[in-house]
Amino acid sequence: MASKRQKEDRAAFKRYKEDVQKEGKPFFPYAIYHDTVMSLVVVAVIIGLAVIWHESAVNHSDGVGVLGPLYEDKADPATTNFVPRPDWFFYFLFYLLRIFKWPETVVLGTVGIPTLLLVLLIMLPFYDRRPERLILRRPVATVAAILVVLAMGVLTYKGATAKEALGSETVGQVPSWAKEQGFADDPVAVAGATLFAESGCLNCHTYLGAGGTNLGAPDLSAEGAKGRGIEWQVAHLKDPSSKTPGSPMPSFAALGDENLLKIATFLEASKGAK
Repeated sequence: MASKRQKEDRAAFKRYKEDVQKEGKPFFPYAIYHDTVMSLVVVAVIIGLAVIWHESAVNHSDGVGVLGPLYEDKADPATTNFVPRPDWFFYFLFYLLRIFKWPETVVLGTVGIPTLLLVLLIMLPFYDRRPERLILRRPVATVAAILVVLAMGVLTYKGATAKEALGSETVGQVPSWAKEQGFADDPVAVAGATLFAESGCLNCHTYLGAGGTNLGAPDLSAEGAKGRGIEWQVAHLKDPSSKTPGSPMPSFAALGDENLLKIATFLEASKGAK
């Protein structure tokens, strides 16, 4: 025997079908026609903007048109100064990955929480079947929605303003490193510290509190206290697995011997904070 709620659902569905038959319009061709027209409008706008950008730049003396320059410098895939960031609408997930560290909890930030929230959203029509639509009469759904919006807003802001532990954003820390480690008067070591900050070493290593701890990479703040020597450091940078079997660290031989010598000098000068 049907419950009271099931009877109400069936009656509401029956009224909905009757309203559709009286006042509604079929999906084909009305909805499809509207979507097709809107899609053509969007494509036409994109084509129009592209034509305006190209023609205005070509006809301008310095190659800068209404919507920007026609050509700029080619992208350099080998640059060490560029700090990659996601689009703004992924900033919340970008910062979420800063909270859950590799390797112990990163699966929660990449798979666990996003998947759980997505499943809850997909299942919403199945577990929330109340006919009530007034916000004030749905406190649980209202509070949950407010908390989600606030959480995503805070994470988006934190992700937008977060400073990366790599590239040009950490070069500014080199003077403080030199002062703490006592190699401020050694220009080769200072140059090596700058290269170290620019080359992405802090993606995996930590140095005086900066950087990450990915793939089990060690802290290099006191690397020089191990007494390995500059030759060992250069050889390790060229071929890490030759000095540390099984090391996942990539080769930095492409930096050249001169730059590798600078980084090695910096590492050997790093005896630990004074």
